[in-house]
Amino acid sequence: MSTKTYIPEHYAPLLNLYDTQKAIGLLKRVFEDTLCGSLHLRRVSAPLFVEASSGLNDDLNGVERPVSFDIPAAGREAQVVHSLAKWKRMALYHYHFPVGEGLVTDMNAIRRDEIPDNLHSIYVDQWDWEKVIAPRDRNLDYLKHTVEAIVCAMADTQKTLRSVFPQLSVLPQVHKAVSFVTTQELEDAFPHLTAKEREDAWVKDHPTTFLIGIGGALQSGKPHDGRAPDYDDWTLNGDILLWDDLLGRAIELSSMGIRVDAAALDRQLKTAGCDSRRELTFHKLLLEDKLPLTIGGGIGQSRLSMFLLGKAHIGEVQVSTWDDETIQTCHDAGIILL
Repeated sequence: MSTKTYIPEHYAPLLNLYDTQKAIGLLKRVFEDTLCGSLHLRRVSAPLFVEASSGLNDDLNGVERPVSFDIPAAGREAQVVHSLAKWKRMALYHYHFPVGEGLVTDMNAIRRDEIPDNLHSIYVDQWDWEKVIAPRDRNLDYLKHTVEAIVCAMADTQKTLRSVFPQLSVLPQVHKAVSFVTTQELEDAFPHLTAKEREDAWVKDHPTTFLIGIGGALQSGKPHDGRAPDYDDWTLNGDILLWDDLLGRAIELSSMGIRVDAAALDRQLKTAGCDSRRELTFHKLLLEDKLPLTIGGGIGQSRLSMFLLGKAHIGEVQVSTWDDETIQTCHDAGIILL
């Protein structure tokens, strides 16, 4: 397999190896504190794996294989999480969080079928957050307001980093003004481009974008991208995309949305052909209106670190496993993989 690693011309890291580690630590502390203050979140502990029979694991696009293993002492089969999208909602239910408050946690996942490149690794680290909302909050205005708060937290974190590491001031600033666009509007504007090419074409001119409506079929009959049917409401979700000058492309920093209620879950399970999930514990509780209404998402820790520190490869800010060709390509370019 040929390497998918792209080396920008004349690329040189702005921070040395040790300063990179210090900056990552500062970034994570500042961003999490800012995010919690903006969205009224409290930190909780989260699982590395869940029982396979619980229905709590996220199946992403529906084709990725979870890392599974048996636990002989418990007589159970477990799966390393892909994300905590459904677990978080159950946690809010068990912890009895009130409306307007939520949780945040570190999510560490293994996605064995990921194709590694500059932005992708089989190891995924992100801030997973989830917040209880009222029925009146299940609308686009509430979603947009939340997106703007997250983007402001990114921009404020960047400001702090620049004050401690002035060499980062040469990087483009995070634009706080968010461009909101739907996946259908992108398809209409760029009908002959692929989904990712549409994102690049739009975000290049709108450097902070929230792309709305992922998972449902567009007028072409195809979805912009896959999204599991049992956590986001496909009409009230989206991705935060920033333009990365170094890589010359849009990068997704967050996938998020207002979660399905009973009606949306019923509709999306039918559409996705996943009616068998109705018998799982999580889905039963949701269909019976026993789980709180929520909004939530994941924010990539390594990707945000890449963007704010001006790194070309995700392996510069996280420890993972790479193929020989990627290792050699990075070595030849002077890129140190952690």
